Amino acid sequence: MNAPERFFLPDTQSENDHRNLPIQRVGVKGLRYPMLVINHNGEAIPTVGNFSMTVGLPGDQKGTHMSRFVALLDALPERIALSDFARLEAAMRDQQHAETGYLEVEFPYFIRKTAPVSGVSSLLDYDARIIIESGSAQAQHTSIELTIAATSLCPCSKNISDYGAHNQRSHLTVKVEADGLDLEELARLVEAQASCEVYGLLKRPDEKYVTERAYDNPKFVEDLVRDIALALAAHRKIHRYHVKAENFESIHNHSAFAELWGERPRSLS
Repeated sequence: MNAPERFFLPDTQSENDHRNLPIQRVGVKGLRYPMLVINHNGEAIPTVGNFSMTVGLPGDQKGTHMSRFVALLDALPERIALSDFARLEAAMRDQQHAETGYLEVEFPYFIRKTAPVSGVSSLLDYDARIIIESGSAQAQHTSIELTIAATSLCPCSKNISDYGAHNQRSHLTVKVEADGLDLEELARLVEAQASCEVYGLLKRPDEKYVTERAYDNPKFVEDLVRDIALALAAHRKIHRYHVKAENFESIHNHSAFAELWGERPRSLS
């Protein structure tokens, strides 16, 4: 093979497709990439993102350019703010000459917390997910999702027992559409509605505090989603919210679950 033949290779995915069936989403999924996510203090939190990146494909085009998705990730800034994901989705549509796009990234996020009595500091992990979607009008919609571990204590158990009450670890998952809301602010908002927060490291005085705090603040799974929804609806940065609570029961072999969604009332806007 001579040199000219080597460099003139066919671009198969750009060929016309006779089936003329548009594809709403096509791209890459499960693409993991290291990231440094900037927190509210400007510190860079190391993590690994799991990306799904797709665009809409016209019916007459055979395929999309898969390698361009990877190239875009490789060009990400070294330190990433949440707003950079919206720019990434816009760049993805531009490179693929697409009218619609969908970008989703999941990553563990770490927040440094201080124990309530001893003041000892430790990191706690949260599951974060950012979704950026653009429709045919190319208007972007951004959603932030965070799963937060917390403690819940059963009000019924407390009321009927001569001493003690059963409690459980809860996973509180909130998904919001908001303007300028950072992950730390969202986490604090949700944790405040639980029977008690959880921490990465506790000393004995802290353990006494969190045990008694939960006992003094019992909540059913229904209480959790309602209290979280009210707090989200009252927040000036949040427009829509979706709340899930799953309590991993300590006296049953199943979970208690509740889900609630809504939007900020116009009277609070």
